[in-house]
Amino acid sequence: MTLRGLDWGSFWNTIRNGRYEFLLIVVPIASLNYFIRATRWSVFIHSEKKVPVISVFWANMVGYMGNAYLPARAGEILRSAFLGREKGLGTSFVLATALTERALDVVALVIIGSIAILDQSSLPSQFQNAVRVMTGAGIIGLIFILIMPYQQKLFFKVLHVFPLPEKFKTALGEQISRFMIGMRSLQNPKRAISFAMLTIVIWFVDAITNVIGVRIIGQNLNIGQALILLAALGLSSAIPSTPGYIGVYQFVAVTVLVPFGFSRSDALAYILISQILNYLIITFWGLIGLWQINRQGKESAIPD
Repeated sequence: MTLRGLDWGSFWNTIRNGRYEFLLIVVPIASLNYFIRATRWSVFIHSEKKVPVISVFWANMVGYMGNAYLPARAGEILRSAFLGREKGLGTSFVLATALTERALDVVALVIIGSIAILDQSSLPSQFQNAVRVMTGAGIIGLIFILIMPYQQKLFFKVLHVFPLPEKFKTALGEQISRFMIGMRSLQNPKRAISFAMLTIVIWFVDAITNVIGVRIIGQNLNIGQALILLAALGLSSAIPSTPGYIGVYQFVAVTVLVPFGFSRSDALAYILISQILNYLIITFWGLIGLWQINRQGKESAIPD
């Protein structure tokens, strides 16, 4: 549907004549932003144990690479397993922090998108209505995240109702406890403020990256428009999809960018360039991350 009636000649012409010198600015900024994301995740991790941010960065990049190439957001399991195993944190605790971070990111995107869309009148009414619906869903999700850590006793009561082997109940209960600890990470006001400030920085830097990135195809976006695009792409990536969100991102790009004055061929050209670039950045840092994690694992296995 996205490709129906596409002017392929214009599309390939845009790809061929791109001003790729802007990549010299975009790539370092995008890489830096991945490090800022690792710093934000470490806000959760440090509630249990002080772990070097660089270790969190390597695990995070392995996770992003997993999400890019594997289905069902398998990268979340990968990054949690690597960090939990190597740093003795427990995979369930780390996974809880990872999932909480993702959920709060969706809430942040909804809020950012809702604010940015107030200044835009060119978007389709269907898209504006969808954002409003997602705003409500985001608020409900935030309330759930804040309340759930206090419901540990209820979870254990429900667990004991089921006729399961006692050993299994004990093991599952321990995992639930670790998971709840991870979700309670933001109950500390200082950590909550740090997380919120880093989230603002992350999405502002991402918006700047897109404002610069569209110059590759000779187009322009302001910060508000870039934030709306990010919100739409982020929300679409929050649901299960194909590895790398191929097809989904193309549809979103056309839906959002055409009302901003892009042709369909320019919108598809930009999102294709953006996806390829993101794949390369994630793969580069992800492979180094795998090497680093493997090296650290071998060093820790060597007896003193």
